[in-house]
Amino acid sequence: MSTQSQHDDELAGTEQPFVQHLVELRNRLVKSIMAIGVCVLVLALYPGPAALYDLLAAPLVASLPKGATLIATSVISPFMVPLKIMMVTGLLIALPAVLWQVWAFVAPGLYSHEKKLVLPLVISSTLLFFAGVAFCYFFVFGRVFRFIQSFAPKSITAAPDIEAYLDFVLSMFLAFGLAFEVPIVVVVLARMGVVSIDKLKSFRSYFIVVAFVAAAIVTPPDVVSQLALAIPMCFLYEIGIWAAQLFIKHTQAPEDTGA
Repeated sequence: MSTQSQHDDELAGTEQPFVQHLVELRNRLVKSIMAIGVCVLVLALYPGPAALYDLLAAPLVASLPKGATLIATSVISPFMVPLKIMMVTGLLIALPAVLWQVWAFVAPGLYSHEKKLVLPLVISSTLLFFAGVAFCYFFVFGRVFRFIQSFAPKSITAAPDIEAYLDFVLSMFLAFGLAFEVPIVVVVLARMGVVSIDKLKSFRSYFIVVAFVAAAIVTPPDVVSQLALAIPMCFLYEIGIWAAQLFIKHTQAPEDTGA
């Protein structure tokens, strides 16, 4: 048998599975996009882009002086900004469905002990991200905006631009959402053997410094938002250490358990 025919025989057994994986990936992507599209369509019908923006701007409007409103400095801002908010909101609502499609794609290639690790991490990371966004909206925004307005001179009329406010809100949501992922990072590092539980415990004092430095970088230069980000990160680090001990115990490979 020639070398070329041997090479063809070797590829014959691998071509079809690869094509099947591509088809499966395409189907999962299509389903994810459809989930996002359905959520955006529902939001467009109710409550609508304008109502979504009013809801997002409520914490800032409540802290502004009586009669003050947000302004639009661009001609298309009143149309584009609510549209962006509607799309981002649709993505967040559809995020569980998107992550489920990701899980369904990778799960067949995982061992049983790996599934015990990955699925809880996917679910918990999603919930923690939503918790960070909710904490930022319901707790942080009102206090930060009132704190900032308390320093504004009476001769200045506050009229924030809606595009600048959207950029600020999205950056804060992202900062708090990612900050609430601290337990996931701790669990993954410990489970992969990058650091030990004892090392994580001894790193507590250093992490407090890291948390406050990170909060000072990603939040506005006010003490309220910095404390609101740094303090939860410290508590979440402790939760991550506890969760890492639990995960290491219950997600060991069979050969590790036997050993």
